[in-house]
Amino acid sequence: MRAVFRRELRAYFQSPLGYVFIGAMFFFAGYYFLTYNLYGSTTDMGASFKMLFSVALILVPILTMRLLSEDKRYKTDQLLLTAPVTRTGIVLGKYFAALTVYLIAISSTLIEAVAMSFFAAPAWPVIIGNFLGLFLLGVTLIAVCLFLSGLTESQVIAAVAGFGVGLFLMLIDSLAVAVENGFVKAVLHGISFNSRYLPFTMGVLELQNVVFFVSVAAMFLCFAVAVLDRKRWS
Repeated sequence: MRAVFRRELRAYFQSPLGYVFIGAMFFFAGYYFLTYNLYGSTTDMGASFKMLFSVALILVPILTMRLLSEDKRYKTDQLLLTAPVTRTGIVLGKYFAALTVYLIAISSTLIEAVAMSFFAAPAWPVIIGNFLGLFLLGVTLIAVCLFLSGLTESQVIAAVAGFGVGLFLMLIDSLAVAVENGFVKAVLHGISFNSRYLPFTMGVLELQNVVFFVSVAAMFLCFAVAVLDRKRWS
């Protein structure tokens, strides 16, 4: 797994992709920090983290689009499948490489909080809760998009599929409002990423939301492993 992790992490920084993703996240985090905190003269970063929800939904598919699809396109997946590494190790190596880049990208929010601490006293428990929520969102989105990347040889299709999932996740709360059936409404609210994410932006750490994000991530990582197993026997 470590060899796959190092290979994928190196690939991110041997091409513009890793730098573009980190730069884009830094830009949006800085813009929202300037707009809501500096111009608004507040130490509450909840609004900034709330806006970064949509940014992550849009940018994560770009980060993950090549993870499995590129290997399928260039037939290097056959080398991976015959290498002395398990299918789970391949998936986790690629997953943790993308997650590392994502973690670097969202670290700008902590840098902003540290800079703000020189002029005011920020509520660190709330900021850490916000950061944890943004991190868990990435943990889940990367797993979902990694699975989608394994379904096609085209990076473009993988990215578009990821955008489609992101759009659905943004609209799911609106769908829940429009639905009259109580059971369906409850299900939509239950699987809503936005509803699960919002408590973090208010500094509320609920175990059920942490378990939700981690469970969904684990489920889609298992799906990604199953995709590789299918490739092995096809």
